Amino acid sequence: MYFFFLNLSKKTLKLYKHKTFLLIMKLENIEVKWKGHAGVFISSNGKNIYIDPYKLENVSEEKADIILLTHSHYDHCSVEDLRKVSKDGTVIVCPADCQSKLTRINNEIDIQIANYGEEKEIQGIAIKPFPAYNPDKDFHGKEEGWCGYIIRMGEKVIYHAGDTDIIPEMSELENYNIDLAFLPIGGTYTMNADEASRAVVLIRPKLAIPIHYGEVIGSEEDAERFVQLVKEEDSGELDAKVFQKE
Repeated sequence: MYFFFLNLSKKTLKLYKHKTFLLIMKLENIEVKWKGHAGVFISSNGKNIYIDPYKLENVSEEKADIILLTHSHYDHCSVEDLRKVSKDGTVIVCPADCQSKLTRINNEIDIQIANYGEEKEIQGIAIKPFPAYNPDKDFHGKEEGWCGYIIRMGEKVIYHAGDTDIIPEMSELENYNIDLAFLPIGGTYTMNADEASRAVVLIRPKLAIPIHYGEVIGSEEDAERFVQLVKEEDSGELDAKVFQKE
């Protein structure tokens, strides 16, 4: 069961041309927010997860129990933002080349290296790194070992794609019965809206959410285009919505 909390302020309606955007989503006992760019916050049963926190403006949540980093680029492995949300005991899962940056965090953190296909169980949450790369560009090479994540919390499965284009490995994701998929749609460094909508057909999540726009590249119009394209795929059987940055 899904619950949607909408921000219906006059300012929001004006900014988004009278379209409502999700502010918070709840999948049973799991709360999910988009924190801007590729940043996502997930909370369930007192456990808080941040993925790729960057330029956090409103850190109203509790500190992170777990942080997942997809790769070492400045807009995904931001020391300034990691300092804001980490605490003593925070577990940070990341590709190996993030480690040098993490030494600049003052808290006593537990660093665990992300390897493709190696599922970890951390504080009762199953976390599996999944390939994320550009097959035909130099921005995110497959050899770097950078990743997205498949996160299982109870019966619910959330997928964060990381910085990626459509890749052959995505055909495996339908088997995970994904409830919520966060996909980059900004283009140039990742999939654009058209490509990401085709990825949704491969992944077949119950709901797809566009990310990786509004900061470095990509616009709200791209996000809206993605939603429309997804809803037009497969005779309208797929669904997508836009989160408002929290």
